[in-house]
Amino acid sequence: MLPPFPTAHILIFEVVFMTPALRVAMFLLALAALFTCGAAAAGEPLRWQLRDQASSPGEAEFRVRDEQWDPQATAVIICDVWDYHHCRNAVKRLEEFGPRLNQVVRRARQLGALIIHAPSDCMPAYADHPARARAVAVPRAANLPPNIDQWCSLIPSERVARYPLDQSDGGEDDDPAEHAEWAAKLKSLGRNPAMPWRRQSDMIEIDGAVDFISDRGDEVWNILEARGIRHVILSGVHLNMCVLGRPFGLRRLVLGGREVVLMRDMTDTMYDPRSWPYLNHFTANDRVVDHVERYVCPTVTSDQLLGGKPFRFSADKRPHLVIVAAEEGYGTKETLPRFAAEHLGRDFRVSFVFGRAGDPHDLPGLEVLDEADLALLSIRRHVLKPEAMAIIRRFVKSGKPVLGLRTASHAFALAKQPPPPGYEAWPEFDVEVFGAHYEGHATTKSPATVRPAQQAADDRLLQGLAREPRNRPGGLYQFTALSAQAKLLLEADQDGVRQPVAWTFTRADGGRSFYTSLGERVDFTNPDFVRLLCNAAYGSAGLPAPAPIPSPSPRQSLQRHWSNVVVPGPLDAETQNALDGYQGPVWYRCVFRVPADWRNGPLELRLPAAGGDVGVWWNGTPLAQAAGARSNGPAREAYVVGHEIASAGDAVLIVVRYPSGTARGFTSAPSLAVGGRQTDVRLQGRWQFRVGDDPSWSNMPLPAKFGASTDIVIDPLLDEAVR
Repeated sequence: MLPPFPTAHILIFEVVFMTPALRVAMFLLALAALFTCGAAAAGEPLRWQLRDQASSPGEAEFRVRDEQWDPQATAVIICDVWDYHHCRNAVKRLEEFGPRLNQVVRRARQLGALIIHAPSDCMPAYADHPARARAVAVPRAANLPPNIDQWCSLIPSERVARYPLDQSDGGEDDDPAEHAEWAAKLKSLGRNPAMPWRRQSDMIEIDGAVDFISDRGDEVWNILEARGIRHVILSGVHLNMCVLGRPFGLRRLVLGGREVVLMRDMTDTMYDPRSWPYLNHFTANDRVVDHVERYVCPTVTSDQLLGGKPFRFSADKRPHLVIVAAEEGYGTKETLPRFAAEHLGRDFRVSFVFGRAGDPHDLPGLEVLDEADLALLSIRRHVLKPEAMAIIRRFVKSGKPVLGLRTASHAFALAKQPPPPGYEAWPEFDVEVFGAHYEGHATTKSPATVRPAQQAADDRLLQGLAREPRNRPGGLYQFTALSAQAKLLLEADQDGVRQPVAWTFTRADGGRSFYTSLGERVDFTNPDFVRLLCNAAYGSAGLPAPAPIPSPSPRQSLQRHWSNVVVPGPLDAETQNALDGYQGPVWYRCVFRVPADWRNGPLELRLPAAGGDVGVWWNGTPLAQAAGARSNGPAREAYVVGHEIASAGDAVLIVVRYPSGTARGFTSAPSLAVGGRQTDVRLQGRWQFRVGDDPSWSNMPLPAKFGASTDIVIDPLLDEAVR
């Protein structure tokens, strides 16, 4: 292992390749090494709470574990915190969290952690900087991972995931007028508005005596190996592009077997809310963090190093809703995250707490309630340890809104038995928080007739709901009479018995509660129930009732944005038969990671023959049809990829446009053939699909490695199935 600074004999080996000024800097570093080698004392341990999530699609289960790291074996990498950016809003957000990030860097350095500044494309600005010289001087590691010098678009664990947003438009969220003004300013400064960065932002201090500067994956890996670094923290911008994909980013380090975490409150996302899935910018950032925690690596927050609270952007005005789901009978562990994703992402920050598998009375992460503005509970018969029950009681006593779903009426009481030793029940929770006592569940199989209560006809929580009675299958929950402080919203008749179904309640602490005994899986398919739950969340947060969220037809969705389809395969099932009667053009696109050894042609893209004027583009360049194609199977059409655009070692965007009425799905997978290979590489898996006709769809504003969503990347080096 190297000592803290490069030694003189390493400098002698490197000096012949350096500028005169850099040689002087390296000489000074060598002197420092001779006097300080081995003098650094180990700091106090770095204590972290690492958070990740179960990767099961459709579920959310947070897992938190405590760890202590030796600071001498820890590095912090600052990714692409540039001095300028082409997106003005991105600059504004960076200007806000940059000072906090500098505090992280300063504190980590004080405790003995290694700091690596990684402003990509900016190394010329640091040609004579001692921190750059130090990085260049580190000897080549013997265990450099494959492709450590290349961008990484996905890792195998991401194969099961649908990427959470569309960033293919570049993620610019500027107002057009503001963006034009910003571009003009960049030009006046002599900057290229498309790539205006030249160095790292001055907000982040670089200590020339101990820090490193590098934007190369191999150099960063060399540093980590030479210094015996076991733990790496990534921070910076932008999470969905550079922080994940750079050669020194999260994915490459995970592939190399390094223990790496993301500092989730010291990052941002390039995302335009006008793109799918049409979210608040900060909700989109949360979604990418979720993706990282599920499929890439754990995360931590800056307060774990600095104290205080995690950083939050001042423009992030979203009310913080915490959903606690801990019941097994009605599937709210799946339905509530889906509901929140589809209906609350525009205006709410949503956190989840779930019961721990195998421990019916543990709610890990429940302390997030101390940060919440409102809570939605779907809990059934949990008793808690005193410190956990104190969190629930503290939240209720604070007067903040509480929403209860179905089993929340008997959330904290066991059925006819006391809690086990060391646990607490709250049997009066239903009366004290929701204003009625739960008496049981009707077992009848007769349908219930649900209708708005007459006295609540004009209540804003019923805005947008049907006024006529609706039948609902299943037995109703039974309650004693509602408190005088309750207002009935929905009621139902079943077998001649009338029961309250939804109401609001003003608690003794002055806080407001909402409760509904609905919440089974079937209820989430009912637009009236979904609307009621939306209204309750918005109303409880003091927000105006949301405008109805558009429900475009499957055809309209395919026209509005790219959707995932499986290739090869028919489109009917994938598109919910949205193409019935459609005769217009259809578009496909995927991203292919061209192996670095594909440097010799000819290279051909082969598609199932379709007839008509098929358009094919390679990174936006139209491909010409070859005279013919070698094929032992069905008829195929070949398109020539010229040497000048073959892009060996890079990610390329492949777009195919079939003319009107000629395609209803790839009958066989497209393939790529390279000279000298006996078999084609099949481009099978997930592609994106769209209907309509817009010439701009033939390309992306950004290179594919930046703009592509992970789920349409085909990489033959990672996935043997594509061979």
